[in-house]
Amino acid sequence: DEEWPEAEKAEKLARGAALKWASGVFYRPEKLEGLGQYRSRETQRNSSIQSRLKSTVQSYLEGVSAGLEQLRSAAQEVQSVCQDLGAARWALLDSADRFQGLQQMRVLMVEHVQLASVVQVLPQLFSVHEVFSHTLQLLHGQHLLEAHAELMMMEHLRDDILSQLHLRGLSSAQATVLSYFGGLQELNESLAKQLWDIVGSSLRLVREDPVVFVTAVRIIEREEKIDDTLLLEATFLPPGRPKGWRQKFYHVLQETITGAHFDATRADAEGPGLARHLAALQKDIVSELRVVKDLMVQCVPVHYNILSICTATYHQALTSHLQDILREDLDKQGLFLLLQWALRVYHSPEMMGHPDLLPEVDVSALGPLMSPELVDQTERKYVVKVKASVLEWMQRTLEVEFKEWFREEEPETDHQGFFQSALPVIVMQMLNENIQVASLITDSLQQKVYNMALEELEAFLGRLREALVQCGKEHQKDRAAPKHYISYLLAMLNNNLALSSSVSSLHPDPACREVPASLRAALDRMQKKACQLLLEELLLDLQPLCLQLPSRKWLWGSQLVSSMCEVIDKYAKVFSRVRKPVFTLLLLESELLVTSQYLRALMQKKMVCKSEEEREQLCARLLQDATQLQELFCGLGLAQSQQSLEAVFALRELLSLKDPSLLSLEVLGFITKYPDVSDEHISTLLDLRGDVSKEVRHMVLEMMAQHPQVLPESYRPIFSTILVPAPELPFCLRKGKCA
Repeated sequence: DEEWPEAEKAEKLARGAALKWASGVFYRPEKLEGLGQYRSRETQRNSSIQSRLKSTVQSYLEGVSAGLEQLRSAAQEVQSVCQDLGAARWALLDSADRFQGLQQMRVLMVEHVQLASVVQVLPQLFSVHEVFSHTLQLLHGQHLLEAHAELMMMEHLRDDILSQLHLRGLSSAQATVLSYFGGLQELNESLAKQLWDIVGSSLRLVREDPVVFVTAVRIIEREEKIDDTLLLEATFLPPGRPKGWRQKFYHVLQETITGAHFDATRADAEGPGLARHLAALQKDIVSELRVVKDLMVQCVPVHYNILSICTATYHQALTSHLQDILREDLDKQGLFLLLQWALRVYHSPEMMGHPDLLPEVDVSALGPLMSPELVDQTERKYVVKVKASVLEWMQRTLEVEFKEWFREEEPETDHQGFFQSALPVIVMQMLNENIQVASLITDSLQQKVYNMALEELEAFLGRLREALVQCGKEHQKDRAAPKHYISYLLAMLNNNLALSSSVSSLHPDPACREVPASLRAALDRMQKKACQLLLEELLLDLQPLCLQLPSRKWLWGSQLVSSMCEVIDKYAKVFSRVRKPVFTLLLLESELLVTSQYLRALMQKKMVCKSEEEREQLCARLLQDATQLQELFCGLGLAQSQQSLEAVFALRELLSLKDPSLLSLEVLGFITKYPDVSDEHISTLLDLRGDVSKEVRHMVLEMMAQHPQVLPESYRPIFSTILVPAPELPFCLRKGKCA
């Protein structure tokens, strides 16, 4: 037990496991009946295990015995070998002196090998110049493969000699070898020239004589393999290596493509020449890419990736070419053609998206033909050119329109009888056409042209307004010229309405029809100026009649207001040739003009009522005139609530007041209704009554000072445009004749 503690531990574990198993099996008394069966079964099992253990131990012991026997035999053999090696060592030490004499024989052998090598290449060396001449004849006869084979042989001979000299450190002799083989350089250059001529004509040769092109490619591939071999060895590189003819092949092919199509003269960048040039580029590029895809690809190795190389070459050359063209001062047509060609035609099925080129040709990975910055710059140039053209056309249109105002005939009318001219149609058609043309390129260009169109339309309205002012000045000098001045002003108002209603249709987005505020303001200024000129005409015809107000003749039954109504009615009939919104506006402004002129005439201090009878007559005349004018405007279609003649009725109430002491209350109501009335206006009206004392006047004016008025936002001023004559200052000297 002391020698094998693991056995004791294992026995304890086994006993514990057996006890645990027995307690689990025989935990009930009736289970003890099968104890004999369990004992016999476990006895058989133990016997089987012991027999297997004995068999295993026996085979293990036999293997250990065989191993020990082999180790004993190997030790004996190793000892024998050591003895033999010791004997051989002593034999070699005894014969070392004899080997010294073999060194001279080794040197002689090396020299013999070298001389044998030289003797072998002597015939080739003596025939070098003859081979040079024959190779040159082969080159002249276009026998490129045979010539290249001989050239490779000569180069191999030269390179082998140079390599041997390099390994032996005989660098001084290399110059002699290079001089002897100097003709190789000329042959290389001659062969390379022919190869590059063939590559330069490759697109023609693959259709007419592909054998010549394939020969050139085979020679280039041979040279590439030689370059690769020499670079892998990396011990000695002969002169002229690596040749890099494959890269030269790509370079020559790219130069050929670039030189054949992309050296446009200045004439090609101007006028119709640019359109022809771009059309020729489109046709040639598609045709040549077809040749590359269908024919050239079959003549070169797959790793050349020739179709992608050619596609990229055309793309890059076009990018540079378009930039060169854009450096010229192109007109708007040239800029449009260039943008359309680069952004629309280039990727279309007519060019790089042609069915014959897809799917092998894919320019999407090469980037845009024009960078976004260049596109934006070109679009801005185009907009500047279009703007100059639009400005020129609009100026001509304005000049023609200005001349038409002085014609002897009335302006043309539409089917409803409204005056009009061709101005809005011409202007809108011009702007809309430019916007629609820009939409053929990009949305950004269309938006730029749209913004420019609105700016030019706004500027045009300003110039048109100035032309109206100039025409008005000419008419002031001679009211007979233009003959149909008012009719053309009405035509301009209708034109302005047409422009206002159609300007929203210019917007590229149908869902967004908002007109900029500045353009709306320009249209409003144009409309106001035309209305102002019309009202000035009305005023010129009303002024002679208004100058007769107020007077005793008017007070006691003059037909003055009837004459005014005739003038107003005549103008209203003319104003009816303008469309409804402006016609209503003209009626409103005409009514306000008549009211203000009537009130202004009353406040010119031409008359003072001398008696109550005159005052009553004045109030009756005011009532009659205001009613007559009000009925006239109502008959013309202006509602009573829209009229300002109510101010005349209110003024009549102020004048008809019997008790002057109540004037303060009446004036307070008057200034509340008409907050733009001033102290001077009220003072003049009090003078017109003729019965107001200084105390009452002072009380009224003091009441006005205590109740200052603020103009409401929607209030239409009436009295603020009426100026009251300044009172005459008392003269301190007695009037008399001059001495």
